[in-house]
Amino acid sequence: MTLNMGLCYNPAMKKNIVLVGFMGAGKSLISENLAQKLSWPIISTDDLIVNRERRSINEIFEQSKEAYFRQVEKAVVKEVAKKEGCVIDCGGGVVLDPDNLAALKETGIVFYLSATAQELYSRIKDQTHRPLLNIENPRAKIEKLLEQREAFYAQADYTIDTNHKDTEMICAEIINIIKSET
Repeated sequence: MTLNMGLCYNPAMKKNIVLVGFMGAGKSLISENLAQKLSWPIISTDDLIVNRERRSINEIFEQSKEAYFRQVEKAVVKEVAKKEGCVIDCGGGVVLDPDNLAALKETGIVFYLSATAQELYSRIKDQTHRPLLNIENPRAKIEKLLEQREAFYAQADYTIDTNHKDTEMICAEIINIIKSET
């Protein structure tokens, strides 16, 4: 993923496009596609954290635990929320802190990329870089976390259902909404 913390200014629109959602919802893929289609800079909060910490998210969770990760994430969100005209790909749990969502909404339009627990599981079941799913029954964990986070995700400005949709369809929905906002 491209990591660009430059100016992040798009003269056509100052608001950021912010993508939130559960792991496996397609945030990274959609953000890359949107950034390419719009010729906008892209920022990944998880990539920034990895670069700053000089260790993977798995290592951060293993060595320093989730609470530490969330502190670093909050600092990164506070910084990227000050940018304008960027596509921002947020980690799956960024919405758990109300300050994060408030900061992101100040300069951005927040899109929740939603998917069912079954769909999410089918997308990420073979991935090993998901620290919250390195357990015996990851599908049950997805269902539980999704249920716990649903109210937080629902605070996004728009919800985009990603079930059984390809990248082009999802990007077209987001771009249509953005065009109506300007």
